[in-house]
Amino acid sequence: MSFRPLSRMVAVALALGLASPALAQFGPQGPPAVGVVTAEQRPVTESVEFVGRVEAVDRVELRARVTGFLQERVFTEGQEVAVGDVLFRMERAPFEAELARQRANLAAAEATLVNARIVLERGRDLLRTPAGTQARVDDATANERSAAAQVAAARANVRVAEINLAYTEITAPIAGKIGRSTFAVGNTVGPTSEALATIVSQDPMRIAFPVSQRQGLELRDRYQDRGGVAALVVRVRLSDGRIYGTQGRVDFIDNQIDRSTDTILIRASVANPVRPGASDRELIDGQFVTVFVEGVEPVLAIVIPRAAVLQDQGGSYVFIVDAEKKAQRRNIKLGRSTPETAVVEDGLAVGDMVISEGIQRVRPGQVVNAAPVAAPAAPAARPAGGRG
Repeated sequence: MSFRPLSRMVAVALALGLASPALAQFGPQGPPAVGVVTAEQRPVTESVEFVGRVEAVDRVELRARVTGFLQERVFTEGQEVAVGDVLFRMERAPFEAELARQRANLAAAEATLVNARIVLERGRDLLRTPAGTQARVDDATANERSAAAQVAAARANVRVAEINLAYTEITAPIAGKIGRSTFAVGNTVGPTSEALATIVSQDPMRIAFPVSQRQGLELRDRYQDRGGVAALVVRVRLSDGRIYGTQGRVDFIDNQIDRSTDTILIRASVANPVRPGASDRELIDGQFVTVFVEGVEPVLAIVIPRAAVLQDQGGSYVFIVDAEKKAQRRNIKLGRSTPETAVVEDGLAVGDMVISEGIQRVRPGQVVNAAPVAAPAAPAARPAGGRG
């Protein structure tokens, strides 16, 4: 029996078996599969982020109006005080004595005036007789007027002494939180001394933040037809990442540009009530915060997944699927976005099919196999993080 024909048959079979995988590897492939979303308008709350600080509406440094010994401190450092609350008392005895002396001087001046008027009246009566002279009447008139002036001066001195005595009791001119006391009881204080303490108002607070010229113009153009500053609200993010629960309103825009920073100062007023179940408040004068300026009413804008947006030297762009199922590049202009979603201000039309998945396999003009994916949710009204 010959084995040569059998060996030839085995060799042919092996050759065919090795050739089959090679044909599968180099055969034609179909268009790449991609996921698309339909561009459509959704309500979006516009938000612009700035850096700001909390400022008290009122701030008063308490100072002694007269010189004397500090006798008593009536408040607890760090407490909230009301208008008119007594905060410091100075030694009253020297000022009471001065007031008594000035009142005595006033009484003496009034007695002198009474006597001068009697003399003047007697002189006028004598003028009708041969014993009287006009010169005596003139002298009496001058003395009466001088005595009247001395009474007026004495009354003014009494008033000054009363004011100085009242200054020995230092009261709160505004409501707010008082800080530490600079001087201990027993020190001599006066108008040239340092401030005794400082009071800052607590509710409402101001949020001050600088805005560049470019951003200021963008905000003006965006909201001038919607009511200007009345169409804006301000939200605050605290240093621990929490969003402050009360929103504010813009109440001041400066009338000049800071030449050193090329920015304009904007201020908003925000309520600062006592925290529930606590005795303190959330916002503190001088506190560093992140500020979000938002529109009062949401606007309709095209929202797409942030993953669909690409960037190169030409700017931001996306790929859409045209009527011929080909991928085409579209340059876009982005609005304020979040890490998950992108707001498109220009470059897309409602109904465009935007590629959001499998984008790394796409080339311009390439036919693709598109399938719909879930559309992104519109950005939340409350900001969640960065500038976008």
